[in-house]
Amino acid sequence: MRLRHLGLLVADQGRSQRFYATYFGFDPATATRYPDGTVTGSRATGTVRPGPVIPRCHAVGVYRERASRLYPGAVVWTRTVSSATSLRVLPDGCLDLIWVSGTMLVAGPDTRAHLAESGPGTSYLGLRFAPGTGPAVLGAPASEVRDARVDLDALWRPSAVRRLGARLAEAADPARVLESVALAAAGPPDSGTASIVASVVGSLRAGTPVRVVAEGMGLSERQLHRRCLTLFGYGPKTLSRVLRFDRAVALARRGVRFADVAARTGYADQAHLSRDVRTLAGVPLGTLIQT
Repeated sequence: MRLRHLGLLVADQGRSQRFYATYFGFDPATATRYPDGTVTGSRATGTVRPGPVIPRCHAVGVYRERASRLYPGAVVWTRTVSSATSLRVLPDGCLDLIWVSGTMLVAGPDTRAHLAESGPGTSYLGLRFAPGTGPAVLGAPASEVRDARVDLDALWRPSAVRRLGARLAEAADPARVLESVALAAAGPPDSGTASIVASVVGSLRAGTPVRVVAEGMGLSERQLHRRCLTLFGYGPKTLSRVLRFDRAVALARRGVRFADVAARTGYADQAHLSRDVRTLAGVPLGTLIQT
C-alpha cells in the first residue's frame, strides 16, 4: 500500500518534482514533463501516462491510490477485497487514517511487516501521510501508535469520531470528507516542523550518517532522536533503515538485479540486503516482489 507512480498537473514542475523525490522517494531520473504542466514519476516497473488514480488488480481484489487533492503530501487509497486474504503491509515510515467496516482506525508507522486479515467484501478507504506529517493530524506523537492499529477514538474525542463516521457513511465522496477533516485537524502549517521533516527525510534517504544529520541541524544525536520519535515514531537509525528498505524494494520491483540494488541503496552486499528484507518484510526479496 505505497505510492509507486504519480502523474499530477502542477504549477511549478521543478519544485513539485523535488517535493515528491524528498517525501516519496521518486527517482528524478524517471520524471517526464508534458506541455500541459503535468509531471510523471515512477518507483516501479514500467511507465505511466498522466493520471490521478492508479488501480491495481489482484486475485483478491482491487487497490487504487491517488495524491490527495487537499492534504499536501498525503495519498488517498482504497482497497476492495473479493476473497478472504492476508495482506502484507510493508514498513515505509508512513501513518494512515483508515475507514473500514464502519470503524476509523489509525495505522501507525511500522518497524516490521504487518499482516492484515481481510474477509471477502471488505472495503477500505485510507489517507496515508508522508513520513513525519501524520502526528499533526492525530494530535499525538507518532511513537504512541508505532507498530499498532488503534481506534481513532482513543486519540480523538469519541463524539468527533462518531460524527466523522456518519459523514463518511452518507457522503457521495467520502475520500474528500476524510481529506478535509484531516486538513482541519492539522491546523495551520508549521514551517519549522516541515523544515525538520524535509531535512531529516532527505538526508537519511541520501544515506547521510545520523551524526552528520544531527550536526547539520545544530542538534545532539539524543535531541534528534527525541524529535524523530515524535514525528516519525522511531529514531533516525530505524527511520534510515526503513527508508533504505523501501528504496531497495522499489528498485527490485523495477527489475534491477539484487546485487545492484544492494550497491545502489547502501547495503554492504547482497547478503546484507537479503537479511534486512527478510527481517523487515518477513519473506525473501524474491518472494516479496512477486506479491
